[in-house]
Amino acid sequence: MASQAKTGQDSWHGIPREKIEWHPTVDNELCIGCGICVIGCGPGVYKFDYEKRHSVVAYPLKCKVGCVTCENTCPTRAISFPTLTYLHKLYRKHPVIQVSRKELEDNRDKYTIP
Repeated sequence: MASQAKTGQDSWHGIPREKIEWHPTVDNELCIGCGICVIGCGPGVYKFDYEKRHSVVAYPLKCKVGCVTCENTCPTRAISFPTLTYLHKLYRKHPVIQVSRKELEDNRDKYTIP
């Protein structure tokens, strides 16, 4: 479990997480060092370089596949992600939807509305 804490998810709907190129990139020329991404990232993808005064992607595999919250909240648009086309190609190449549906069925108690 320690490796999962370090890297994040072990897999995403059946695809090994390390095979998915989904994580933010910070443009240091645009980053103003506000730290909104560092503080706001629940999984803890970022750390802050106090000397250079900018955010650093320290744990890219912790990034939730498909999440772009930090990109949307960055005031200078210094954060970018792969295109959604990349994500949609994963749907075609792997049984992501089938794996998701199976998980829903196998965990009805967890996901059913009260």
